[in-house]
Amino acid sequence: QVQLVESGGGLVQPGGSLRLSCAATKVTLDNYAIGWFRQAPGKEREGVSCIDSRDASTYYADSVKGRFTISTDNAENTVSQQMNSLKPEDTAVYYCAASWYCDSDYVPFQTPNVWGQGTQVTVSS
Repeated sequence: QVQLVESGGGLVQPGGSLRLSCAATKVTLDNYAIGWFRQAPGKEREGVSCIDSRDASTYYADSVKGRFTISTDNAENTVSQQMNSLKPEDTAVYYCAASWYCDSDYVPFQTPNVWGQGTQVTVSS
């Protein structure tokens, strides 16, 4: 069974950076679209970013454009999300997920096929 495992979360001060990784087992990530979601306490789940390495396309939610960058490392079979200029409102549990295609109208996509377990990101002074 396909598994996605996130890592890289933690506590960071406002304005700081973190890099999240999503590693896959039993599947080659470059055959899928990989996206990041996040969910803060008491809030609805929010789509963050998506990458489809088959055509190198990337998509971002307006709230993170210019601050977050999603990328793939095919040799390591991982997808990473570099998060810069972090704000307290970025605090959430971040989940990676896989689907067949990115959805530019609903970043990253509406129907994930596989979810990771999540990693906590806390932005606080």
